Amino acid sequence: MLAECLSENSLSQTNLMHKGFIKTATLLGALSVALGAFGAHALKQQVSDYAVNIFETGVRYQFYHVFALLASGILYKEFRNRFITWAGISFITGMIFFSGSLYCLMVIKAAVLPGYNWVGAITPLGGFAFILGWIFLFIGCSKGSNA
Repeated sequence: MLAECLSENSLSQTNLMHKGFIKTATLLGALSVALGAFGAHALKQQVSDYAVNIFETGVRYQFYHVFALLASGILYKEFRNRFITWAGISFITGMIFFSGSLYCLMVIKAAVLPGYNWVGAITPLGGFAFILGWIFLFIGCSKGSNA
């Protein structure tokens, strides 16, 4: 009876983890498309080319890593281990820090706010999280389940 309960709880957690990554990827994917459309149509008329390029880089990397997060969610069902979990968390963290800091930097450049360029120093932290995510994904697929 206890073993059944534990295995059901484990299965439930597995479903929550991979479904959570998949759901997050779908929402961030929709956001990427919306931000891309905003950048292509509304933003180009309002800010400098430099600021638009910053924004587009954030959108592009967010969109790339939506697919990495989606893959993490799908692969978690086959390779149930902490490295796949860390990969998904790293991809989300990277999108927040890398893309998020670039979105903020675009606003700073567009509004010509001196003294806030330090926000750009956050971007490499997000890039490092992306790199870790790919490494964790590789290790997770190499280890198999329950590593």
